Amino acid sequence: MLGRHMAAGRRAALTALGALVLTGVTTAATAAPPPAPASTAAQTLGADRPSAAVVRAMERDLKLKPGQAAERLVNEAEAGARAGRLRNSLGKRFAGAWLRGATSAELAVATTDAGDVPAIQAQGAKAVVVKRPLSELKAVKERLDKAATGANTRDTPVWYVDVPTNRVVVQAVKRSAATAFIKAAGLEGKGVAVRVSATRPRLLADLVGGEAYYIEGTARCSIGFSVTKDTQQGFASAGHCGNADDTTTGFNMANQGSFEASTFPGKDMSWVSVNSDWTATPDVKGEGGQRTQVTGSVQALIGASICRSGSTTGWHCGTIEQHDTSVSYSEGTVDGVTETTVCAEPGDSGGPYISGSQAQGVTSGGSGDCTDGGTTFYQPINPVLSDFGLVLKTAAAQGGSPAPGDNGTAATWSAGHVYEAGATVTHAGVRYQCLQSHQAQGKWAPGSTPALWQRM
Repeated sequence: MLGRHMAAGRRAALTALGALVLTGVTTAATAAPPPAPASTAAQTLGADRPSAAVVRAMERDLKLKPGQAAERLVNEAEAGARAGRLRNSLGKRFAGAWLRGATSAELAVATTDAGDVPAIQAQGAKAVVVKRPLSELKAVKERLDKAATGANTRDTPVWYVDVPTNRVVVQAVKRSAATAFIKAAGLEGKGVAVRVSATRPRLLADLVGGEAYYIEGTARCSIGFSVTKDTQQGFASAGHCGNADDTTTGFNMANQGSFEASTFPGKDMSWVSVNSDWTATPDVKGEGGQRTQVTGSVQALIGASICRSGSTTGWHCGTIEQHDTSVSYSEGTVDGVTETTVCAEPGDSGGPYISGSQAQGVTSGGSGDCTDGGTTFYQPINPVLSDFGLVLKTAAAQGGSPAPGDNGTAATWSAGHVYEAGATVTHAGVRYQCLQSHQAQGKWAPGSTPALWQRM
């Protein structure tokens, strides 16, 4: 993780990235607004009006020409909706989707049945026929997750589903360690690939720079995303920043709040409630102190652009490599994180990742640096919201509060619930299926958001 894990308990001394200074929130109305005219995916996700900070950083870090960053964000938003429709129609034959090209103009969708090629192409996507469905690959990875419980995975620090190559990969310091790990999982001869790399993800412990918060007067992290729970305001961050009931002070050392819940290892998530001196905003601190606003939490595709804010290295962008990755740190294993090409350095832990204006997650850990490049992992934000029963603070008011632990399977659509792709709901007497994982907002009712919901 990009932070320090303290010897006692798991209180990390990380100086996490991208601090969100809490200022200004209003209570959202609980009643859903009347249905609005259907909008494009780019309009729904705010990809058609990106912040200047996001565009500049994307042009710099992804080496894009003027205009390509804005074009890429629109393409990524529209591709997410198309991939969701194909996921639902292909069902068990679906083998994943990913983006390619400087402007993410190519959407590839994989299937195990050649008969699906015309349907995929009809959605403007490149069809890729493979042997194994995504569900089978995930089952293989789950066997590795199980084998890692209680095992020494120091020399096999990362394993994941590599969707574009249709295989599960174990990253190991040496091949013999990977072979032993695969054998322990009972997966010999099951097509698990090995990637040999000397790098080991680690906690980044440097306590440099930026607006931060302090834990028990010693450890330091940065705020990830502002959240609310009923009328209580607070923020989400990494789990290794502190334990439940640990007290916090703000960047100015004024009393701030306390950890309400924290999970690490296994997952890397926490949330802190704040006192009345602090107010939640949808802002993320960007390059040069400028702010960009979060408008939702729609999960981006593999290959999509993503930007990170950090108190040490500032604002940097890259692309999503894969979701549902497991990482073995010396402090414990974390499952379900997302790997990116965004660089980071010590002190960049706990802060926010966004794709366009959509919240993606909070920094967990990584390797390398921002001089020569590196790899980072983030804890996705939607599981944080779902596990702790939180509502993400966004630029537009939203109604509803999720029930603690709600996984988005409620029969009737409700703002505040976290819905996974494929979930089904009823709204205004009509049945819909979710296209992209997200936390529902009052303005995102299924009938007016074809980017997120498909009528059944």
